[in-house]
Amino acid sequence: MRHRIFIAINLPDNTRKRLLSYQEKWPDLPIKWTYKDNLHITLLFLGYLTDEELLDVIRDAEKIITEKESFQISLNKIIYGPPASLREQTRLRSVAGGSAQKIPKMIWAIGETSEEFTDLQKSLEEGVYNEPLPDSEKREKGNYFTPHVTLGRLKSFEFNQMDLEEIPEINEDVNLSFLVESIEIMESELKKNGPHYTILESFQLKN
Repeated sequence: MRHRIFIAINLPDNTRKRLLSYQEKWPDLPIKWTYKDNLHITLLFLGYLTDEELLDVIRDAEKIITEKESFQISLNKIIYGPPASLREQTRLRSVAGGSAQKIPKMIWAIGETSEEFTDLQKSLEEGVYNEPLPDSEKREKGNYFTPHVTLGRLKSFEFNQMDLEEIPEINEDVNLSFLVESIEIMESELKKNGPHYTILESFQLKN
């Protein structure tokens, strides 16, 4: 049996509730909003693992995580993801003749990259994944990884049919900070109504 595994930061309940409230701001967008309990920041996606591979991941991750200090994350913007201005997205769509791969796929809450966050993500990548991720898997070249929360996934076909003037500019300032005290090994099961996440292990960071 294989398990679809990722390593994540789960958000405090009050942060999830605050983020959930923004979903009401754009009622006309064709989008599948993320359920509150699924809001998280992915540190490392590992794909489908066997039972034996999963045990190795848990062992290696525990060694890394429990040696790291707790740290703050600040979420400061809600934008289309991957990040680009609506003007740039519009230009790309026009040039591509309406090609769906050139328009945004998601709405993200993004945060500030910190030394602690980058060090943790890189340590997990090297110690658990055992090799550097290809550039295509890195969120930003030269800036190892910018934390983000997927608030929803746009329905590409319906979004691409919208008139350009109907598409809202999404560039919302937010001010949400929280202390990261634990890191979780998560399993994702794909179901009809969307992914269902289960915490397999939770490891505490140093206080």
